[in-house]
Amino acid sequence: MTTIEIMAPAMFLALVVFLLIGLPVAFSLAALGLASGFVAIELGLFPPQFMANLPYRVFGILSNELLLSIPFFTLMGAILERSGLAEDLLEGFAQLFGGLSGGLAYAVIVVGAILGAITGTVAASVIAMGVIALPIMQRYGYNARLATGVIAASGTITQVIPPSLVLIVLADQLGRSVGDMYLGAIGPSFAQIFIFLIFIFLVSVFSPRSMPPMPQADRILRGWRLAKAVIRAVLPSMALIFIVLGTIFMGLATPTEAGAMGVVGAIGLAAGHRRLTWPMVREAMETTMAITVMVIFILIGATVFTLVFQGVDGGLWVEHLFTSVGADDAVTFLIVVNILIFFLAFFLDFFEIAFIVVPLLVPMANKLGIDLVWFGVLICVNMQTSFMHPPFGFALFYLRGIAPRSIKTSDIYIGAIPWVGLQMLLVAILIFFPQLATGLLDRPISGNLQSFEIQLDQNEAGAEAQAQSSAAGPDAAGNLPADDPADYFKKK
Repeated sequence: MTTIEIMAPAMFLALVVFLLIGLPVAFSLAALGLASGFVAIELGLFPPQFMANLPYRVFGILSNELLLSIPFFTLMGAILERSGLAEDLLEGFAQLFGGLSGGLAYAVIVVGAILGAITGTVAASVIAMGVIALPIMQRYGYNARLATGVIAASGTITQVIPPSLVLIVLADQLGRSVGDMYLGAIGPSFAQIFIFLIFIFLVSVFSPRSMPPMPQADRILRGWRLAKAVIRAVLPSMALIFIVLGTIFMGLATPTEAGAMGVVGAIGLAAGHRRLTWPMVREAMETTMAITVMVIFILIGATVFTLVFQGVDGGLWVEHLFTSVGADDAVTFLIVVNILIFFLAFFLDFFEIAFIVVPLLVPMANKLGIDLVWFGVLICVNMQTSFMHPPFGFALFYLRGIAPRSIKTSDIYIGAIPWVGLQMLLVAILIFFPQLATGLLDRPISGNLQSFEIQLDQNEAGAEAQAQSSAAGPDAAGNLPADDPADYFKKK
């Protein structure tokens, strides 16, 4: 192997070592990228002028208006997490489904999906559902593993449901619009909710004792009072969803503008629930600042690493790596990629996967003719598992932090396993049925624009040409001049 053939795998292995040691991801990426760049220049793998692209890349990140939507959506989620909206939603749907076996589990999934469409952050959904629903589910005798699994899964749906932060980041990395990514995620979002609800139904049929219905005495709302409670909880949520998603889909606002309007709506909801205080706003702003700074630093470090990695033909190495395992067609490539991301998610969170791994896969996906919206939504669905599977699932950590000590950590981990399987089931469905993600997208113009012809009236065109030929007369050889099509248009 030549030096340039060794450089790309050496960089990748060094990055894996740095991450396993536990060094900060952003600084590991930047340091490794700069060090590898100096080595590559000394070895003559690319000229020093190649590194002059780095300032332009960093400036491109800092001036990217799309990334400005991340702090807006994060702040909106942080405010809604503390606004009391989740309590109203869960109370209404718990009364609505409470008479069914598994009714509380149904309510948690539905409320988690609504919160996901509003907040866009997993932490807000998991913490809100854990604080509100877990004590109630324990009180009514729900199995601990089932209760914790339902709550964790309800929060991770947020990864796929617009306005997910993951979809915004993937749109930036894939070079597609956020609106297209949001449209592509609608079908898989409903499919994921439906799969979860079917699973709860099957468990309630075969093991009803693990999820008993609410006692009759606790279902105090009926008739118009129940309808009023549900409407009162759902209407503000629907209004906020329209402000954020409706304006994007209708072309009335960019994602950044929609996020800003969402923050205003979240502040209004918090004020309506009398939860709007300066300490709450300050805490939400501190959370937003920490997440935003983390994302920007990881993105800058990742662009340093990927610039040098592509400079030493890392893209060719990745392509050869996939072709060597037989992943030279679209379906096989997607299967291998999703297996790879599933195992990387044991050690990396979704930001690190999106900024480090995805840019290395995009050229190969383009070469195989894979729709990048389909590809991005598929990765997004897969990266749900980064929050769910042991030992580093963040949703499990959030749940462990708020769960009572009577619930064992092993119960939380074991309870998450079936839901990870359901998430991977959706991945498999998406691989073989891409229309689930691409069905709502605008159809591109098909056909070769250069092949279009203007059809003329043959009789009229022939008469004009004959008249012109007769007027011109024969040449020296006695032949009439050739027909000139341009003369037809001149006469017209």
